[in-house]
Amino acid sequence: MTSERDSRLTTRSYNSHASFRYSTDMRTFHLALIKPSHYDDDGYVIQWLRSSMPSNSLGTLHGIAADCAERRVLGDDVDIQLSTCDESNIRIRVKRIARRIRRQADVGLVALVGVQSNQFPRAVDLARQFLCEGMQVCIGGFHVSGSIAMLPELAPELQDAIDMGVSLFAGEAEGRLELVLADAMRGELKPIYNFIDELPGMESVPTPILSARTVRRTAGGQASFDAGRGCPFSCSFCTIINVQGKKSRYRSADDIERIIRANSANGISRYFITDDNFARNSNWEAIFDRLAELKERDRLHIRLVIQVDTACHKIPNFIAKAKRAGVRRVFIGLENINPDSLKGAQKGHNRITDYRTMLQEWRAIGVVTTAGYILGFPGDTKESILRDVRLIKRELPIDLLEFNILTPLPGSVDHQQLVKAGVPLDPDLNKYDLDHVTMEHDSMTTKEWKEACREAWVEYYSRDHIETLMRRAQATGVNVGKILAGSVLFYGSIVYEGINPLESGVVRMKFRKDRRPGFPIESRLPFYAKYIAHFLYTCWKGGTLYLSFVPHRRRLRNDPGAMEYTDQSLEKVTESELETLELFTVTPAARAAAGRAAKMATKSLQS
Repeated sequence: MTSERDSRLTTRSYNSHASFRYSTDMRTFHLALIKPSHYDDDGYVIQWLRSSMPSNSLGTLHGIAADCAERRVLGDDVDIQLSTCDESNIRIRVKRIARRIRRQADVGLVALVGVQSNQFPRAVDLARQFLCEGMQVCIGGFHVSGSIAMLPELAPELQDAIDMGVSLFAGEAEGRLELVLADAMRGELKPIYNFIDELPGMESVPTPILSARTVRRTAGGQASFDAGRGCPFSCSFCTIINVQGKKSRYRSADDIERIIRANSANGISRYFITDDNFARNSNWEAIFDRLAELKERDRLHIRLVIQVDTACHKIPNFIAKAKRAGVRRVFIGLENINPDSLKGAQKGHNRITDYRTMLQEWRAIGVVTTAGYILGFPGDTKESILRDVRLIKRELPIDLLEFNILTPLPGSVDHQQLVKAGVPLDPDLNKYDLDHVTMEHDSMTTKEWKEACREAWVEYYSRDHIETLMRRAQATGVNVGKILAGSVLFYGSIVYEGINPLESGVVRMKFRKDRRPGFPIESRLPFYAKYIAHFLYTCWKGGTLYLSFVPHRRRLRNDPGAMEYTDQSLEKVTESELETLELFTVTPAARAAAGRAAKMATKSLQS
């Protein structure tokens, strides 16, 4: 049951600058939580009027900090004020923030939270500015935690930050943030707070929460929360398993209900559950059952996006209960269709012989499928990549496909091994965003690798294939409008903006002076001329592209035979396809995988 204190915390209507004041005679401590963005190739901060993805780190830290304020962890005579900013959708004005802290508080701390490797240079640049304003600064997130977890020595960029006067936080903040706040209150921040080996439990911990105003800065007003942490698999390119561990830790169904009710009170109904693999959350069934109950009994509007693995359909009732719980979209770590590449990346649990069955089961309940696909495994060539993309278009009923360049992210086994072997890696962390080449490839030049990635996007989101995706959606009960909007967003983000769709948004914002050190500050006339011209260009191209598909959508809606459409990807899965589909015959490894699947099927029938 929800405790009285938890009820007060979760039903409070937070604003962007929440204040917990108990007496006008109190001293005041201000905690500014900031989620940095990162720079584009021209050195400008990637920022939108409405960003596409919410920051779960920001919500989690805000919930923990609000709990610290409610419990008055700094003493009964200290009032803790909070402010939150996500730089992907709001400009960070360092001097203005520093002035407000100095004016309103006796002591302040700027915490740069959830910082990924590609965001670390921007975080350090912000930290430097805040330090110059006399602020205390701490940086935490996956880059700090992953680097400390996997490298034998402190990475040079982390040491440089410490030498500059920044404090670093590694690990998870539940139960630990009050230690940092207490040190900051005394002006005695430690250089490093390392809790990477001390993973906290998740049941009954503070509720992740952001203000409705902050959430509505994302496209569609989508909030986020983690229902659990930890993944049992050992993918070599993954950082999450080395930061959050492999053992499932999870929130209870009561915890999830508190999160949903707190957001529902602010009119929020869309959620991204950020578990790296929700299908391996040990408490998935109780959570799905509770969400279904809230929808059916209490009539709460709940629409979910979750991340799962390619074997999720083998878990009894998982997909059926996902539908009842409100899942509308799933992100699947498909990664590749070459078994040799999957095995080399320690992702052998991805079996290509499962892909069609799994995708068709999600499609059968009307859920939009988005899959991640990695380009640049050792056996890849430009030709093989484009061949495989064409194969996927024909034979796999995926809705939206996202292409990523294989990147040795700090915190991953890949990065650890390459550093240990002395392999040259690009020193610019800003490029570690899965869209830039950061190392050499045995079979492709850097130019060929980049070309293969761009051409993969263009090939998959060709006009003919977008129309095919829409026909498949109409025939199988998937939302055609979402497929069209998603296809245009994915294509336009790459081709018009040069930015990964997950970092995209609505209306790109650029500020002339918010440019990476080392890039010149442009004069007003050329800057605004280029900015306006590019804005008009992207609006025209994106709008024209979208509108060009409207007649096709209208024809589908009015065509009584549209529900009868089928193609190779939608055909019922049969044992004979192991010998006929190119997916299972294109490489020796694919043929071997198909042979193993056939033998297993035969044994199953015999038993």
